[in-house]
Amino acid sequence: MSSKVPPIILNNGVEMPQLGFGVWQVPDDEAERAVATALQAGYRSVDTAAVYGNEEGTGRALASSGIARKDLFVTTKLWTSEQGYDATLRAFDASLERLGLEYVDLYLIHWPAPALAKAVDTYKAFEKIHADGRATSIGVSNFLPEHLEQLLDATSVIPAVNQIELHPRLQQRAAREFHAEQGIATEAWSPLGQGKGLLDVPAIVAIAQKHGRTPAQVVLRWHVQLGNVVIPKSVTPSRIVENIDVYDFELDTEDVAAIGALNEDRRLGPDPADFNVT
Repeated sequence: MSSKVPPIILNNGVEMPQLGFGVWQVPDDEAERAVATALQAGYRSVDTAAVYGNEEGTGRALASSGIARKDLFVTTKLWTSEQGYDATLRAFDASLERLGLEYVDLYLIHWPAPALAKAVDTYKAFEKIHADGRATSIGVSNFLPEHLEQLLDATSVIPAVNQIELHPRLQQRAAREFHAEQGIATEAWSPLGQGKGLLDVPAIVAIAQKHGRTPAQVVLRWHVQLGNVVIPKSVTPSRIVENIDVYDFELDTEDVAAIGALNEDRRLGPDPADFNVT
């Protein structure tokens, strides 16, 4: 099945599908099945990470998909314990081996870990990986604007992407504005707020009924219309198919305003300002 997901153009001219498939908290063997289902449903972007422990299963699904490598967009991430120039290069080699790939399309620093003070050296290793053609694009995850400013001041390649927690209860307006000013794409993890009652919110349920859609499709469509890259996760085949089916309806101004009013600046995950777990 071909993909119906349009791309966004990153700051280096690379095309990245705006909607991809995430495998956070999915065991390795289950990841292989879930990624295979997603690829069959039309997803072409897959997001994993070293710390997820499922790069091998993800790689097996990619290899057996029959889809040309050039038509896939693969993201993985460097865990905090591997930060630092030399350690990063070794960790990247290990990720490539587990994935069974010669290159990735996007490599991200998973967390800034400010107490370690290694993000700049780590990103310089990312620049080498990028220059060597082994990561088509490089970027970061969970970086606050102040963390990004440190990188921008000390390195030469502007991150293509910052992947951050972003959903209707944590809309990250200041971060999105900063990214836009710098030409950095905003990618949302936990775009559906991990369920957590978000999909039962009356405003979202009402919008879903209005459009004949599910609450999850409404939230994903909201992300798409904001211009976010989005990576919903599911291991349920019907939901995997449902989550990509958001390109044949549109939220109106009233809908977008109603979802915009749900912001509480409430995180479900750690605060990047003081998350230094290795």
